Amino acid sequence: MTLVDKVALIGSGSWGTAASGLVAPHVRELCMWTRTTTVAEAINATHHNPRHLTDYELPERVRASDSLESALDGASAIVMAVPSAFLRATARSMAPHVGQDTPVIVLTKGIEPGTHLLMADVLAGELGNPARMVALSGPNHAEEICLGKVSAAVAASRDEGLACLSQGLFMSPTFRVYQTNDLTGVEVCAAVKNVMAIACGICVGLGFGDNTLAALMTRGLAEIGRISSALGGEAITCMGLAGMGDLVATCTSQHSRNRTFGEAFARGESLASYERRTGMVVEGARTALSAWELACELSIEAPLTTAVHAILYGNARLDEVVDSLLDRRARVEFYGLTTNE
Repeated sequence: MTLVDKVALIGSGSWGTAASGLVAPHVRELCMWTRTTTVAEAINATHHNPRHLTDYELPERVRASDSLESALDGASAIVMAVPSAFLRATARSMAPHVGQDTPVIVLTKGIEPGTHLLMADVLAGELGNPARMVALSGPNHAEEICLGKVSAAVAASRDEGLACLSQGLFMSPTFRVYQTNDLTGVEVCAAVKNVMAIACGICVGLGFGDNTLAALMTRGLAEIGRISSALGGEAITCMGLAGMGDLVATCTSQHSRNRTFGEAFARGESLASYERRTGMVVEGARTALSAWELACELSIEAPLTTAVHAILYGNARLDEVVDSLLDRRARVEFYGLTTNE
């Protein structure tokens, strides 16, 4: 069933490439915006992305353009899949070409440094009309989606109709999409779990075992819950696909750039070197800075986020950070969480 005539997909990285394959069967045309002419030309000529997931054959309905105006012209919905560091600048360039009521589905995960805004709020600030924002998130490694392996996500919007639209655009026999109205909770989970994945990768690189990773992920989930709760999100969201689901996948998978960066960092490789070598952006490294700033501003206890921030930005020694975490006083397990009723 065709839901809309045209979707503009802004971003041609791994997740954007995989997402195009999910959305294309539901639209008459999908235009993927790329930053470079060479990538756009290669996609149009070969139906393969020359830089990401190069073996994946894109559907016939997918075409590419390096022009935002062309990609957005006539689009009935927009899917945002650019790295968080470039989201605001990209949205600002898009603004003259986007109607006030066009739905915007956000795949980008992060918290903006300085402003501490979630990604849907960044977009709303540049494009207007926050009511049309949807965040889609879950344990969704692009490499597996392209192979047709079963995956699931949650579409979060305060507008039930827009959540339904997102379900229809992304649902496939092997990709299930659920709904929630907790946009804030989903976005906090999506962002901060990347910080926890870096911590897990560092633990693996230091030789810690499965017990350590299980404890770290569980305490990380509680920390995510405290941040989400402080911003008005629902505590239960952390138990869903955007929370527990994405946390487990990101902290344990070989496909996770945040987890593998943590391992590389523990072995002595810098963030700049890792991103240069892999050609991928480590979103958790940016979120570690913004989430730490946010926690300080709102007096949220976030020891794991603080630890990763200290390691990446404070030149803290790994052994000292580990010792500081282990020396913390044990408390009631779910302190700092509230339930919105």
